[in-house]
Amino acid sequence: MKCTESQHEERKVVSSAVMASGYVRRMVEKETRGWGDQSNALSRLERRYGLPFWSLNNLRTGRAKTVEAGLFARIKSAYLDLCEREIAKLQHELSVEKALNPDDDFEDLAREAETLLARVQAKRDAAK
Repeated sequence: MKCTESQHEERKVVSSAVMASGYVRRMVEKETRGWGDQSNALSRLERRYGLPFWSLNNLRTGRAKTVEAGLFARIKSAYLDLCEREIAKLQHELSVEKALNPDDDFEDLAREAETLLARVQAKRDAAK
């Protein structure tokens, strides 16, 4: 008879550098305009959010093993701002689609987008 151990869910400890790397990679993915545009995307993120280019690049490539708390907070804030921008684009697309096809019902999608925007803004406000 085998003895079975109960397996508890273990919380994985994720460093702030790993989290920041994920944020940076997703921001670069959204910002790129095609193959080989990562450097330009990093430059645009640097200009828009005032984040250091080389810090972003080192986080994106996984070379950075640590990130200071102030930079992490700025990266997270930039990521949430980018999320807000993406939601605004989605809301615009929904309004255009609604104007082009008044017979189609997009109210449920518009409500979900509005709810998502409110959740992102709440996260952003909580991070401040």
